[in-house]
Amino acid sequence: MRIDINSDLGESFGAYSIGHDVGLMKAITSANIAAGFHAGDPSVLRETIRLAKANGVAVGAHPGFPDLVGFGRRELNVTPKEAEDMVLYQIAAVAGVAAAEGVRVQHVKPHGALFNMAVRNAELSAAIARAVAAFDRALILFGLPGSEILSAGTAAGLRVAAEVFADRAYEPDGSLASRRKPGSVIHDADAVVTRAVRMVKDGMVVAIDGSTVNLDADTICVHGDTPGSDALAAKIRAGLEAAGISVRAIGAA
Repeated sequence: MRIDINSDLGESFGAYSIGHDVGLMKAITSANIAAGFHAGDPSVLRETIRLAKANGVAVGAHPGFPDLVGFGRRELNVTPKEAEDMVLYQIAAVAGVAAAEGVRVQHVKPHGALFNMAVRNAELSAAIARAVAAFDRALILFGLPGSEILSAGTAAGLRVAAEVFADRAYEPDGSLASRRKPGSVIHDADAVVTRAVRMVKDGMVVAIDGSTVNLDADTICVHGDTPGSDALAAKIRAGLEAAGISVRAIGAA
């Protein structure tokens, strides 16, 4: 039994530092790196890729809506063509800088509102999948278990990975609870570790209403902008390994 641990990194911008990238790189196996639309900038992008390489962490593109003020967490009414082009643009940015640093991009994980909208929007998901496939069919596309984006990725001939969130509350339908809801982010580290192990070993999670949701888990996300996320990621990894679960990058043999 194995699992990948990923985190959204490279989200600082200019003089504004966000997240715990240095510490997180010591615990995660895959990094989703912002490309400047929802967060990040060219210098942050390059430095984050260098940091991932130095720590043996796989690099992925983390495309989001062009909304720095809203951190990519506000829904934008874009056409499928606009979505496809903006995702392709951001993948190319991350992959281009990665190539300059001698690194090959492993995966693509949409960010924030783009990710959440694609869960049920087949047209948007198809646009994202087309962008990934147009750039490189060897890329792995991340999405929620049972989501339209995983279906679209499979239809486009891509390898897909079901992503779970140990530190986020779930709705009974398997979607993530809105961050506007109380308790949507779980801060008890022991509870998060217990949830992570259960997700991987049992394929299930307890939803916000107490019901049980069955899910597949190929990769677990730890949000890089959550306070103490570096310590949390280390604790999650230790808990998984103590439970006999191998922690490796999603694309590793």
